[in-house]
Amino acid sequence: MAGDTPVGRLADEPVDHRFKALPPDAETAHLTVGSLAAERRNLFTGGFTTPVLALSAESVEHNLALLETYSERHGLAFAPHGKTSMSPQLFARQLAHGAWGITAAVPHQARVYRAYGIQRIFLANEVVDPAALRWLAHELDADPDFRFICYVDSVRGVELMDEALRGASRPLDVVVELGAGDGARTGARTEADCAAVADAVAAAGTLRLVGVAGYEGEVPQADGDRVRAWLRRLTALAADFDKAGRFGGTDEIVVSAGGSAWFDAVADVFAEIPELSLPVLKLLRSGAYVSHDDGHYRHLTPFNRIPDEGRLQPAFRLWAQVVSRPSPEQAFVNAGKRDAAYDLDLPEAQVVRDARTGEIRTAEGITVSGLSDQHGWVRTTPEADLEVGDWVGMGLSHPCTSFDKWQLIPLVEADGTVTDYIRTFF
Repeated sequence: MAGDTPVGRLADEPVDHRFKALPPDAETAHLTVGSLAAERRNLFTGGFTTPVLALSAESVEHNLALLETYSERHGLAFAPHGKTSMSPQLFARQLAHGAWGITAAVPHQARVYRAYGIQRIFLANEVVDPAALRWLAHELDADPDFRFICYVDSVRGVELMDEALRGASRPLDVVVELGAGDGARTGARTEADCAAVADAVAAAGTLRLVGVAGYEGEVPQADGDRVRAWLRRLTALAADFDKAGRFGGTDEIVVSAGGSAWFDAVADVFAEIPELSLPVLKLLRSGAYVSHDDGHYRHLTPFNRIPDEGRLQPAFRLWAQVVSRPSPEQAFVNAGKRDAAYDLDLPEAQVVRDARTGEIRTAEGITVSGLSDQHGWVRTTPEADLEVGDWVGMGLSHPCTSFDKWQLIPLVEADGTVTDYIRTFF
């Protein structure tokens, strides 16, 4: 709905050719996103064109509530990774469900967050771009309530940050990133390397050391034992830094980890953090939970190991139409690489909506075997009931690359009613 906030004003955007699958008559009628949402059209009969990506309203709400209660139960603060959805509307709902702030990966994402009023940003990367750092300095100067934290993982990086930030009115908060092991991604590789980076921060008047962080998803040959061993190195580093008096300029110590595959291990190990000289902000950063998926994260989610704590629900379904049925063993739908995530797994055919009757049935004997740019290749067995014009509903794998193919995504209730449209900014 329209409103006086930046997020609210997204509803004032006109519905037009920029947005895939939205009803063409909505543009003819000069509708806004908000007025189209108010019409509560049906996804199947309301004039939407195929392919169309739908986001389940019920599953999104379930997932938001589940991670809120999980974090509270385990004494964790939560800064979900916004790069998953890049959706200010979903950020607002995550914050309403208790999130401390939103995590970013690159400065552009942080700029989007600030444009939509995000007051706490954790950037899980070292920022060495002088233009981005000057922008950050301006944001910190202009808004005393804005909190920003980012990684540092090298002495050279600290030097570049210090040079670009000179003249800022307050220091930039940083956490030393501990790498997850040899051959892993970013991060200082040893505790001695981390101490050298912390020393460089202490010598730079533009930075303030507030904690330690890392990403356990990069632990080589990750399993529960290896991940927990690395997490204990991270928490021991925080304790050692505290004992050495390295956090003297802050009022809390930030310890952060937690992707979407091992947050149960993070909760276990963070619960072991001993009492330090200051309160500890135990910051979890999982992001894929908001939509979950029908592939990669369905297999990886920690809730498979801790079913008593709940279960996430996949929220995406991509609907495409059968446009060719050249043989009894083959069909083609009108959704391909431009519409569906395919970097981890192919889409999974789940249901068919009959073009003649509107009945929805299970997609028996129907398998997506490949994707072209604008076509999905479908293999069918003799029991498959499929003809040209039918809609095929597919589950997707990898939320991040599902969101970034769609600028405006219908939020759909179980009966097909579209209640809102989720805007993304990639």
